[in-house]
Amino acid sequence: MHSLVYLDANATTPIDSRVIEAMLTALVGLPGNPSSGHAAGRAARRAVDAARRDVAGLIGASRPDEIVFTSGGSESNVTAIRSALAARPGRHAVVTSAVEHASIHATLDHLAATDGIAVRRVPVDGDGRLDLKAYQAALGPDTALVTLNSANNETGTLFPISDLIPAAHAVGALFHTDAVQAAGRMDIDVGGSNVDMLSLSAHKMHGPKGVGALYVRHGTPYSSLVTGGGQERGRRAGTENVPGIVGFGVAAGLARTEADMIRIASLRDHLEATVVAALPNAVVLGDRRHRLANTACLAFPGVDAEMMLDRLDRAGIAASAGSACAAGGRQPSRVLVAMGHGHLAHSAIRFSLSRLNSSDDVDRLLAVLPSIWREARASLPGAAA
Repeated sequence: MHSLVYLDANATTPIDSRVIEAMLTALVGLPGNPSSGHAAGRAARRAVDAARRDVAGLIGASRPDEIVFTSGGSESNVTAIRSALAARPGRHAVVTSAVEHASIHATLDHLAATDGIAVRRVPVDGDGRLDLKAYQAALGPDTALVTLNSANNETGTLFPISDLIPAAHAVGALFHTDAVQAAGRMDIDVGGSNVDMLSLSAHKMHGPKGVGALYVRHGTPYSSLVTGGGQERGRRAGTENVPGIVGFGVAAGLARTEADMIRIASLRDHLEATVVAALPNAVVLGDRRHRLANTACLAFPGVDAEMMLDRLDRAGIAASAGSACAAGGRQPSRVLVAMGHGHLAHSAIRFSLSRLNSSDDVDRLLAVLPSIWREARASLPGAAA
């Protein structure tokens, strides 16, 4: 039996064996609470601080204390939104895009319904690129926050975050970016961009699930989401997840030195070119020039993606129909609808690679995909016998 070919890195990445080793060492060797003053507590605190330095280094933060550890990207996103609104009580508007992660989209919908927040969603074009004129028009003296993803989780399309920040700051708004998909897959320099807040998640870079971080630039007003304790310098209550944070630190350090994005982009390009040449009407979605090196979003018009994914799963290949946070439903992808591709939403499959993938993995996919496509196409109502 073949081993699993895992091509769903944008949902989560397999944990690196070195991360596991570091976490096991922490589980056994660091029993203390980092807030305790005794030797065991101090040892745990040193391990957390070392991981904080590694995470800061990944994104170019000059001050490790600008890193606040959280339970993951969703908590970081929600914290950034609520903190910014609390810091700008006279302002009631948030500018975002039509293609943000569900944690941002749903939180803003909730705040609009309960608190009267004005949510201005900037449209994107057919490649998922932000409408820059509409972005400028959405900003105003009532804007408390701009929150835009660095890289889209479904198509990999990149937003020019550094170029967008000055306009937000010019109207007195804070700027947050969801960099969960971008970190470890492209260079990030928070110092150079002057971003106010930035979200990260360990499990997108071969780290553990259930731990993330929010970068908060020094001097940025901040309001805690989780209260009741002095942990994280009073910014996030609750005893720190020491093994998870240690694993995050190791994963961040490895991401700086072993990202291997040139090779991964080559694998992605080979995958796309072969599929488009072999399968009639197959379409690559997203910005072909400005996107993550690891992400290929392909639509197969007239074929049900879920049917193809089921057959791929039986063949030992893991991929997805888009965001893992929307999996299980039959609602069309918000991202593809916003891009004007609603008619393709049920036929799109996302293949997302990591540095653990090899050319053999891609070749195994390419060996079975044409037959799976034909089977799925033949099973459609009205298909020729």
